[in-house]
Amino acid sequence: MYSQGRKDQWIGRIDSLEDRKSFRYHQVIKTENPLTPSDKTQISSYGLIGFECEEGVRRNNGRLGAKEGPNAIKQAVAKLPFPYDVDTNIYDFGNVVCDSQQLEEAQVELGDFVSLILDKKSTPIILGGGHETLYGHYLGVRKSIGKQKKLGIINIDAHFDLRSYDEAPSSGTMFKQILDQDENANYLCLGIQKQGNTASLFETASKLGVTYILEETIHAEGLKETKQVINNFIKECDVCLLTLCMDAVNSAYAPGVSAPSPFGLTPFEVREIVRLVTNNDKTVSFDISEVNPSLDRDGQTSAVAAQLVSEAISAFHRRTKR
Repeated sequence: MYSQGRKDQWIGRIDSLEDRKSFRYHQVIKTENPLTPSDKTQISSYGLIGFECEEGVRRNNGRLGAKEGPNAIKQAVAKLPFPYDVDTNIYDFGNVVCDSQQLEEAQVELGDFVSLILDKKSTPIILGGGHETLYGHYLGVRKSIGKQKKLGIINIDAHFDLRSYDEAPSSGTMFKQILDQDENANYLCLGIQKQGNTASLFETASKLGVTYILEETIHAEGLKETKQVINNFIKECDVCLLTLCMDAVNSAYAPGVSAPSPFGLTPFEVREIVRLVTNNDKTVSFDISEVNPSLDRDGQTSAVAAQLVSEAISAFHRRTKR
């Protein structure tokens, strides 16, 4: 269920072969895989790992195509200027590939990669796939930090994804799965839309102690209150992970998703949230999901996702300079 990173995906303009300040991502990315479990060497890097999966979206009756998201995001990242102040390695660790509807097995395998990256003292950047990517992401972080630490899960999303999984897990059940099984997990959701969640889901969120901020509140009141809620949430946790479902972004900017949101957040609002969370020392990883190239317009959604990935890498790295 794995495919190696491919150098031929990393192409783009070359302004200089020598001046690092003129480099783009495709000039610095490494595609060899140093993630040997038996080798205890720490690699202190940033690692992109894709999750080629849309089985959770299929089970959730969503529009298919997100399986192609990881490679589309990589190709968009490749063309971006590389942050010249990032002075460590960045790897494309390849993709976990979900075949034959084996979602649960693929999530476990993704978790093993995420855990291994963290154990190498590196930072995983996970590229979905459907938002079922988050459950594999969670498995990896929990495996790495142990069962006792308080794990904060911060989700930028239009939807709670707290549906019942009695029939089968999907891209709409992950957070309920986690909260049902993990007493040391806390959940904060930013950008929730009233039109995207039933009254029953709001009741479920209340029963499970979910903290959330509505999209319309963020629009009306700006990010000051949101930032305070985020900071208070992080203070109560030992470790945090950040997950972003691209359907949280206004469909004028991100049309290529399974469930487009005409009243979604702007990329500017999402960028500020990503910067804030990834710049916090407790945040160890980031995933971005639900980019669907088959529904995209001129690669617009992939481009927004790619810039948010680069923003996260820069913010993670600024912490090392403090």
